[in-house]
Amino acid sequence: MIGAVPALLAGAFFVTALLYASVGFGGGSTYAALLALSGLDYRLLPLVALACNIVVVAGGSVRFARAGITPWRGAITLTALAAPAALLGGLTPIGEEAFLLLLGASLVLTGVTMLIPVREGAVGEPTRFSKAMPFVAAPLGYLAGLVGIGGGIFLAPLLHLTRWKDPRAIAATASFFILVNSLFGLAGQLLKQDPSAFTGAIGYSLPLLVAVAVGGQIGSLMAVKFLPRKWIRWLTAALVMVVGVRLLVGL
Repeated sequence: MIGAVPALLAGAFFVTALLYASVGFGGGSTYAALLALSGLDYRLLPLVALACNIVVVAGGSVRFARAGITPWRGAITLTALAAPAALLGGLTPIGEEAFLLLLGASLVLTGVTMLIPVREGAVGEPTRFSKAMPFVAAPLGYLAGLVGIGGGIFLAPLLHLTRWKDPRAIAATASFFILVNSLFGLAGQLLKQDPSAFTGAIGYSLPLLVAVAVGGQIGSLMAVKFLPRKWIRWLTAALVMVVGVRLLVGL
């Protein structure tokens, strides 16, 4: 039986959602790691983390779409390649040690990618490597479904480095990528899990879903007004690397 959500855990989810949303991401990997450190059954982690991911990025995806920022042709191409792989990743059985190792490594890599400088202004012509982005979409989608993340945190730095589009278009693409991958990954996890496990996970995660919904809205609407975007990225990178290293050390 799953116990009640500690107030400290809900607070950590709130802060994570605020930081991630302020830079256009969902926070799924950090949610899963926090749940692992709290002692929740590792098989339930992707269910809760992906559900929280969806709550955080859904609003951002809608705002980008309404503003006409999302480059639909490119975003749909990348996401269409990744989503089936995310479903497959969600369906793939994985042992606890391998799951936590992948999750911890994903967090550390996430922190590193967030330290890559992002130019906020206009960018030049796309590099020749930008045409290779569809080939990385499926592996990122599979990883997303397997460990309960959206994959956009890895995709976005690659898009920036190859100057795929301007920064706002990349943020919109990453948000859409995370949303769809999270939905497909969650579907795969649900098909793999026992129905009773899903019921328990949903009951357990309700306070967490509320926390990330509030934190995500504050992050996307207000956080950048109080701290420079670069500082927020650094704080988020520090958070995820500390949690990732803590997870790996505990193996």
